[in-house]
Amino acid sequence: MGKAAQHRDLFAGALELMVLHSLRIKPMHGYALVKHIQQVSDDLLQIEEGSLYPALQRMLREGWLEAEEGVSAKGRPTRIYRLTKSGVKRLEQEKSSFEKMFAGITRVLAVAKA
Repeated sequence: MGKAAQHRDLFAGALELMVLHSLRIKPMHGYALVKHIQQVSDDLLQIEEGSLYPALQRMLREGWLEAEEGVSAKGRPTRIYRLTKSGVKRLEQEKSSFEKMFAGITRVLAVAKA
């Protein structure tokens, strides 16, 4: 059975873009990132932790993020992720790429039926 229409997959790079942008606002642990993205999107976007943590590991390997041990608001040990200078540069590249793609899609959708 397929996924429900409201739970569509994100386009390639969307998760990384949202994580980088969210961490530019402030350092967060994984669960806080999930809740932040869900809240600011008014529940339109729901990030599965099974997608988030592999993405965080990729971004750590790329040097876009750094992590340190911390404590969650509930007092549990956790990893706090922070954007690096390389991550800021990557965020700017991703935002520019997204804006071009969005502009192109908007133009295609604006064409009236023949």
